[in-house]
Amino acid sequence: MTSRMKDRGGNFLAQAPATAVLMGINVLVFVIETLAGGSRNAEVAYLFGAQATPWIEQGQVWRLFTAMFLHFGLMHIVCNMWSLSCVGPGIEHFFGVGRYLAIYLGAGLLGNLSTWGIEHITGIYAVSAGASGAIFGVFGAYLALYLLPSMRGRVNLRAIVITLILNVAYGLTYANVNMVAHFGGLAGGALIAALFIIAGKLAARRRLRS
Repeated sequence: MTSRMKDRGGNFLAQAPATAVLMGINVLVFVIETLAGGSRNAEVAYLFGAQATPWIEQGQVWRLFTAMFLHFGLMHIVCNMWSLSCVGPGIEHFFGVGRYLAIYLGAGLLGNLSTWGIEHITGIYAVSAGASGAIFGVFGAYLALYLLPSMRGRVNLRAIVITLILNVAYGLTYANVNMVAHFGGLAGGALIAALFIIAGKLAARRRLRS
């Protein structure tokens, strides 16, 4: 599914406008972070909306959303945007822009909520940010699609699983990677996509009956 999108060539913006816009927003925010003092600067992270449980519990719940668009360092954003460019277009093409954005943003929020929940329980806090939870949610949407018999020939599950394993392995290699957000986003994306698939099937049945 992803490979077919890429094989078409041409204008990436025309093929996957929502993915292109999401990538553009992330890159723009990173550039502004850098100009404001550096993407690894703690004060910049706080001002731009990074997530940490104490701030959330002070009422700054908007950080659950804004943290999705911040990155710490060049490698962080390059890896995330490369992953998004690979997996985003196929899901955007299948579900449409609106539902794709719901999967991406919903998964990102659920990943960040998972981080807050675990940190609240353990009392171990860290400043976190990044699009990884949302991107893992797109991976989750592919896994949900694979459950559809009609899609199994179109979804390259092996490539998706290998890419997912490589991302998980990279995350487990470094102690400062927020794997809770990754797995929370993965589960959230799979759940949201499954709900959309079920809703679509129910709607199709109602149309047939009428």
